[in-house]
Amino acid sequence: MLKRTDYLTRTYGKPEGWKLAAYEREYGGYQVAKRLLTTMSREQVVDEAKKANIRGRGGAGFPMGVKWSFMPKVVGAKPHYLVVNADEGEPGTHKDRTLMELNPHAVVEGCIIACYAIGAHVAYIYVRDELHLSKTRLWGAISEAKARGFLGKAPFGKDWEVEVYVHSGAGAYICGEETSMLNSIEGRRGEPRMKPPFPANAGAFGCPTTVNNLETIASVPAAFGLGCDEWSKLSALHTIGDGGVRLYGINGHVKKPGVVELAVGPTFNELIHDIGGGVLGDKAIMCVIPGGSSTPVLRPSETVNAPDPKSPMHPHHGKSVFDVPLGVETMRQCGTMLGTCCVTVIAEGTDPVWCMQNLMQFYGHESCGQCTPCREGSAWLHLVCTKLLDGEATKEELDSLHDIANGIMGNTICAFGEGTAMPALAFLQKFRPEFEAYVKGARKRADAKLTVEPWS
Repeated sequence: MLKRTDYLTRTYGKPEGWKLAAYEREYGGYQVAKRLLTTMSREQVVDEAKKANIRGRGGAGFPMGVKWSFMPKVVGAKPHYLVVNADEGEPGTHKDRTLMELNPHAVVEGCIIACYAIGAHVAYIYVRDELHLSKTRLWGAISEAKARGFLGKAPFGKDWEVEVYVHSGAGAYICGEETSMLNSIEGRRGEPRMKPPFPANAGAFGCPTTVNNLETIASVPAAFGLGCDEWSKLSALHTIGDGGVRLYGINGHVKKPGVVELAVGPTFNELIHDIGGGVLGDKAIMCVIPGGSSTPVLRPSETVNAPDPKSPMHPHHGKSVFDVPLGVETMRQCGTMLGTCCVTVIAEGTDPVWCMQNLMQFYGHESCGQCTPCREGSAWLHLVCTKLLDGEATKEELDSLHDIANGIMGNTICAFGEGTAMPALAFLQKFRPEFEAYVKGARKRADAKLTVEPWS
């Protein structure tokens, strides 16, 4: 169901909408944080946050309020930390940077509330170093908030010190994984850690830590301002624990790419045609990548298989996956992931072998190298795809792509490996004839190109 909202984007396009004056005019400033810190206990804030049903906006979709509840209830000898993930290195993903550039005060206010809820006094916002404007706007918002007494020793007169810092990453995709990010913040090599222990027990500097995506944190003031129950009910999927609104990205072969705020639950068809203006050249859709390049592709011809009347997907049984409301659980039932919710549309006629080779080149380059299946497997996938395009691969090498990808699945410390293998397996399964055409010599690299011109 397509339902436009402006809980996160009200300052977008407004004159100096990133400044505190605009945030006070459009959102009432930091009044939500003031109310929570001065009238509610930490435990009450966490309990209320659970009612909002905010699923993590960074990819995994874990419920925010539940994650907050994992933190120790009592702050002991080790301080607690909040780490906000704004690395946004997933290809095809471009939503968090809009919040940092156009509504940074929502992020800062969300940090204040989250710090109070989890017992932290310090928040680190981890931003890709290339996003210079994002960092500048965040630091500007922090300075304005600090000058007004919203940050510091006693925000709003509450004896609960909160400081927020922006930490620059170095452009490594792996640092979007939460434990790699923690290593990076500590000045270590960006590599994932073994879990357990989980960050809530031993995170940044060995201390209890909550890691949330930036959009997740930016949603907090709006959710509490409206009321967490009411916020959840804005979503068409709130009955299955997926509440509120979120930012949807639309890119690829669409006429109007961009970012839009909608209540949770639009369909692919609504995003592509009503928001994206349709496909470039009015071509048919070959497939979509649902939420960042690490999610398996879906084709319009795929249908929902949920014959059990007790299944929450039963109302969609037999429908095209393009007519299913986009949510964390619904996309899992469709055999993919919602991920970052930035949809990449690929038009009919585009070469899927070229698409996969392009993705595998990225993953082979970005693997941190710690786990052998990922380090060797991602490079191997790229090598075989390149040989296919060059007309040099055998049938046996094509078949080996399945074995390589399956050898990565479940055999790595972090989810980077699965994020490489899952899209590879999906392309192989859903476009097998196109791959075989290269082995048979029916297609050549010269055919591997986009069939529509990108937007100007």
